[in-house]
Amino acid sequence: MGDINYIGGIVRLLEIPVIELNKTQMPYTKFRVQLSQLRIKQSKTILTVFVSGNLANDIVKYYRINDYVLIEGYLSIRKSFSQKSLTKEFLQVNVFKIFPLFLNLKSS
Repeated sequence: MGDINYIGGIVRLLEIPVIELNKTQMPYTKFRVQLSQLRIKQSKTILTVFVSGNLANDIVKYYRINDYVLIEGYLSIRKSFSQKSLTKEFLQVNVFKIFPLFLNLKSS
């Protein structure tokens, strides 16, 4: 039996991935994606994706908004806190593998 929080799925990038550095100077990127859906009437499932290391550099270099990719990682529920002390929960995937599927190729 596999890990319960393991997820693999096809997603569409909703934001431009941007590289940031953590305290130990390791590159990482965070961006939102939408799970692909088969039915139009289904609600859209939006996830936050977290990628670190050399894979983060590759994502920023090769992927753009509206690209479809296959991701593998671990799913978790995170909370964000605001100044009004309202907590907001969101789904986050810590990605360790990514594969291109349908990329928006622009000729220059």
